[in-house]
Amino acid sequence: MNPDSFRSLALQIEAEVAKSIVGQPEVIRNVLTAIILGGHVLLEGNPGLGKTSLIRTFSQVLHLDFSRIQFTPDLMPADIVGTDILDDSSTGRSFRFQPGPIFANLVLADEVNRATPKTQSAMLEAMQEKRVTVAKHTYDLPAPFFVLATQNPIEMEGTYPLPEAQLDRFLLKVNVPFPTTSEMVLIMERTTGQNTPTVSKVADGEQLLAMGELARQVPVASHISEAIASLVVATHPNHPSAKPLVKKYIRYGASPRGAQALTLAAKVRALLQGRYNVSEDDVKAVAKACLRHRLLPNFEAQAEGISTDAVIDELVA
Repeated sequence: MNPDSFRSLALQIEAEVAKSIVGQPEVIRNVLTAIILGGHVLLEGNPGLGKTSLIRTFSQVLHLDFSRIQFTPDLMPADIVGTDILDDSSTGRSFRFQPGPIFANLVLADEVNRATPKTQSAMLEAMQEKRVTVAKHTYDLPAPFFVLATQNPIEMEGTYPLPEAQLDRFLLKVNVPFPTTSEMVLIMERTTGQNTPTVSKVADGEQLLAMGELARQVPVASHISEAIASLVVATHPNHPSAKPLVKKYIRYGASPRGAQALTLAAKVRALLQGRYNVSEDDVKAVAKACLRHRLLPNFEAQAEGISTDAVIDELVA
């Protein structure tokens, strides 16, 4: 695959998804970026904004095996990864592994913060290792493998917020905005009439893997790498280069995974812009999605309503 075919295919995917999803071009692009890179996405937004529909549409456009897991407090790790069951056949009794819903190309972890930490850790371990271990046997997950998790930011009762160490495993955190008035009208037209929009297959798993390989080959100039490293280091309040806003409102900064995410996402954006080199504008454009879940605000930031996005804006200005 060459850069021209990469950009053409990516734009086709975005256009096809947009047939079903009204607005949210930045959300669609961020999700596509993570899928191309083989990373996972945490989608956060109020109920009813189409997060589940977005993920299901991507599975149809990309012709991927889709699985949905609705997280609840009583969900157990075996409900996700699978378990050994007793198989009583004519040849005798034996244990057989029954795969769980995690064995799919595109997994929707709906309201992931409603599950207990034990279940969350089983899910996130599968995300990190791309395999599961049951009764001393290891099973590889299918390739490509992506997890798109959702959480509701306004309803915290009965939830178990993801620890920062586990949030760090998501390549991107994408905030889903509320639609405008014109977008709301279009949503009603598409969803309350007789003819619901349908989408067609545009790409498959092999093409996605090829796109990911090409994205990783995009060169990054030394001054861009230094800028990314400086940006990540500056998120730590105890570092000499930290800005006053960071020192005042941030407890902990981004990990090296933040620098990796910035570099990879900037490479994809460069290709989508028709360039085979990463610019500072690419880094600035992906900074929020890559870092907003990797900065831990302190109590003062929460009390004054200072978001991590505001701190990132200050850093990239």
